Amino acid sequence: MTFTIAVPNNSINSLDLSPATTVIDKILEQKNIASKEQQLRFDVQYNLEAGDPRELSEIPEVRLWFMRLDAKYPWLAFLLDWQSGEFVRYAAMLVPHQFSSSEGIQYNPEALEIFLMQKTFILKDWLERQNIPSQSRIKSMAKLLGYDLEDELFQML
Repeated sequence: MTFTIAVPNNSINSLDLSPATTVIDKILEQKNIASKEQQLRFDVQYNLEAGDPRELSEIPEVRLWFMRLDAKYPWLAFLLDWQSGEFVRYAAMLVPHQFSSSEGIQYNPEALEIFLMQKTFILKDWLERQNIPSQSRIKSMAKLLGYDLEDELFQML
């Protein structure tokens, strides 16, 4: 079952997380959080002026809303629907980047590394508290961003 969070314009402009917290908190109330892995999507309904060529991840207000959401649920990457590209879009909201018409999204390399390592540390701890195996999941997440995490990293943790 896929869960979709509709994020209206007014929630973004007022930094109101309630559209997300309502859905995420319902998911958290259910006993088996592992069964909800990679089932969450966002439907951002932000009104752009006619002719505005920006992607949603280029709009400061939208990015700020996602930064606030990430601060509240730093492990949210676990729930995002990776298959539909939701994790990569989420990363774009949080990591500085540029768009290239020929190559698509181009993340700032250092910022992306910091983001990935932060998510690695957060998810490893959170998944262990949920009694969910973490290493293969985190390695798969890293591959979505073009990184291969070594087993030695997980041994250090």
